[in-house]
Amino acid sequence: MSHSDTILLDGNHLSRAQLVAVARSGNKVSLDPAGLKRVQRAADFLAEKVSCGEPTYGVTTGFGSNADKLLGAHRLRDELPGAALIKRGPHDTEGTLLEELQHNLIITHAVCVGKPFSEEVVRAMLLIRINTLMRGHSGIRVSTLEALTAMLNAGVVPVVPEKGSVGASGDLAPLSHLAIVLLGGGEAFYQGERVSGAEALKRAGLSPIRLSFKEGLALNNGTAQMLATAALALDTLEQLLDTADLAASMTLDAFAGRSGALRPEVHALRPHPGQVETAANVRELLVGSTLVDIPYHLVPRFKPWSAEAWSEPDDQALSFDIGWDWVPANQRHGREAFYSRFLPFKGGKKHQPQDAYSLRCMPQVHGAVRDAWAQACRVIDIELNSVTDNPLIFPDAEDAQFIEDQVISAGHFHGMPLALAMSYVKAAIPVLASISERRLNKLVDPATNDGLPAFLTGNEDGTDSGFMIVQYTAAALVNDLATRAHPASVYSIPTSSNAEDHVSMGANEARHVLEMTEDLSHVLALEIYTAAQALDFRQAMLNAARRLAARAGWQAIAEKIANAPREGHAHYPQFVAEVQQLTSALAEVGDFHAGTRVREAHAVLRQHIDFMHRDRAMDGEVRTVCELVQQGAFRRSH
Repeated sequence: MSHSDTILLDGNHLSRAQLVAVARSGNKVSLDPAGLKRVQRAADFLAEKVSCGEPTYGVTTGFGSNADKLLGAHRLRDELPGAALIKRGPHDTEGTLLEELQHNLIITHAVCVGKPFSEEVVRAMLLIRINTLMRGHSGIRVSTLEALTAMLNAGVVPVVPEKGSVGASGDLAPLSHLAIVLLGGGEAFYQGERVSGAEALKRAGLSPIRLSFKEGLALNNGTAQMLATAALALDTLEQLLDTADLAASMTLDAFAGRSGALRPEVHALRPHPGQVETAANVRELLVGSTLVDIPYHLVPRFKPWSAEAWSEPDDQALSFDIGWDWVPANQRHGREAFYSRFLPFKGGKKHQPQDAYSLRCMPQVHGAVRDAWAQACRVIDIELNSVTDNPLIFPDAEDAQFIEDQVISAGHFHGMPLALAMSYVKAAIPVLASISERRLNKLVDPATNDGLPAFLTGNEDGTDSGFMIVQYTAAALVNDLATRAHPASVYSIPTSSNAEDHVSMGANEARHVLEMTEDLSHVLALEIYTAAQALDFRQAMLNAARRLAARAGWQAIAEKIANAPREGHAHYPQFVAEVQQLTSALAEVGDFHAGTRVREAHAVLRQHIDFMHRDRAMDGEVRTVCELVQQGAFRRSH
């Protein structure tokens, strides 16, 4: 969808992709003529009922715990002693009590605190509000809806502080910050500048409006804040799920790991959708890899560089040495079957048929997070085209005898469907970050990194820390995510004198999730940053062994093997024969490299960040890789 595409809103077909296009790309919207007829029908119906004197909640009565207060024909307060001396406020209206009711609802409910939401969140809120009002069950006038749409299209972005909604009756306070700008109040951003609402409208060539019957309630009663933040969070998380699979695949290649746990017949036995998709995605990312599933005996371990390490001119530029241990025949008891398949050399890879859980269980863990994301998407997709204000107006209800049959007080403003869905996602995000950090830790720990150097640096002089502290930062982020994962939805605090005695706290929930996606992206970026260094080492070590075998023969390989018997020892002939087999096996293989997609991602990183031969400042590199992840640079191509 291009920036210039105008999105037609009819109240029934708004998609998450369209929301993202409006919120993040600035696409404009238009209103479906058929939908506007429904809008006008409900407004006309409401005006008719008011003219007949029918008592209607939020129209001719107060709100919440004031619902039992019927509005009179004139202002009683004008008869109060000293009423003429009371100074009127800058936003007081000269309209009827019915108009004043709607006006006051907005100006008294705009009480949020904290830093403003980003412009993309506020644009998403405006879009959602317009779309739900297009359903024609809210009583708003066409002219008011068109004014709201004009504000969105003109780039007037109300200032909406982040905190103040309890998620029922909808997002009252933040939505009031949206609506107050329509009235010429509040503040707004216009062309990047924060100005008064009145000034923003003036600069955009728009005029303030006066609200009519129920229009204040239609504008501020609903789930638009929690829905906007949830939808944008899910869009970001979708990108990060692909990035997590890429990061894990790069790490698996760097480990020269095993692919059996990814096979389709394995996942057919436990076919959770996310699990099956993750396994298929990682298999695709690893296509073309000559690292995964290579025989254990081919993988050397890192040894510190020495001046005598290499004799070939091309290899003398290497900053490391390599080595293996030979396993004598008298130490192979009970493992004869293994050594009938694999040569008796211990290098970097442990002789075991399975990888650690953080590698082997990627489909199960990443897949479970995918399923949490998919469940939340199902809820959000329904909510995007739902009516969430109150009361609901049914002007064409059949067999209606009383006003209550056509103006029905219900509870669609309650955000619990969204809140619980986002609680699920909120718990899933630290899980994805945690498994990423565990893989990163394995890469830098010499006890677990399968023969790579400690902290992925040669450290010949004992002065280098390498990637040590990268893992610290990832650990700090994971802990921070875990401590924020407590569900807000389980803790209701009643409001409005207990008239609203159970609330969802879904606005907090969705806002938390949107914020948490940023830290998740940073953890994944740190894994990619580290895995690229590890991958370079792994490929360089293997290819150095391959070149040595091809150029210098078995004697050169034998010099890299510890625990070798001396010439004349009883085991020496067997050792020579087995070293010759190892040399042939290394010389016969082609270039060792990662999967095609992993190599592409690695190349993207290396365009910005070089391999780290010695310690250097890493702060700028960390910022760069975090930005690349947030830009979607490592996502799989679709």
